[in-house]
Amino acid sequence: MEKEAIHLSDWMRILVGEVPVSFYLEILLRATAVYLILVGSMRLMGRRMASQLSRNEMAAMISLAAAIGVPILDASRGLLPAVIIALVVVFIQRLMSYWAAKNENFEGISQGIAATLVENSVMHLKNMQSSRVARELLFAQLRSEGLTHLGMIKRLYMEANGSFTLIKQPEPQPGLSILPEWDTEFISQQSPQSDRYVCYHCGNPQPAGTQDAGKCPNCEEENWVQAIC
Repeated sequence: MEKEAIHLSDWMRILVGEVPVSFYLEILLRATAVYLILVGSMRLMGRRMASQLSRNEMAAMISLAAAIGVPILDASRGLLPAVIIALVVVFIQRLMSYWAAKNENFEGISQGIAATLVENSVMHLKNMQSSRVARELLFAQLRSEGLTHLGMIKRLYMEANGSFTLIKQPEPQPGLSILPEWDTEFISQQSPQSDRYVCYHCGNPQPAGTQDAGKCPNCEEENWVQAIC
């Protein structure tokens, strides 16, 4: 289209375009066919595609969407290439799933493995860094579970698909507060332990019971705060 033919007041061109009306009937047929191709592809790739996706499944879904979306609106493109692409994507995804089920090392390389972010009320900062999970994101996740301090947590895992699995302490112990520091009203309702201190950076308990205890053996920081019960 020549640039001289483009006008903002040309609503028919903007809304309808320059295709015959019959093409809109063809779009209905194309969209229905593409929808059925996607549903069939997801069915062949397994029930996981309807749940939270792994990185491989996400790559397969994006590949399908990118390849199959074009024939809906491009009158010059047929549906056969989309079918072929869908079959190739399904084959590769199922092949990788088969290998992952047979080989644990390949599963870890292709799909990732779970990482422990919190263990016995203490954060694993190296695992958080490698998993790209910031401190505030972790706290937000824990607050969404109704928790207020790390002493309530036995384990927090980040699964290979990016979801979180929380295991609570059978008997909560004093730990680092995870409430936002600006929420002073809520923080004032917590019960600080005068004789229990934890590392401000990782939540590691300080056994000496004093605020000036040198470096934290877990993260080597020196900022200690009162534990919350």
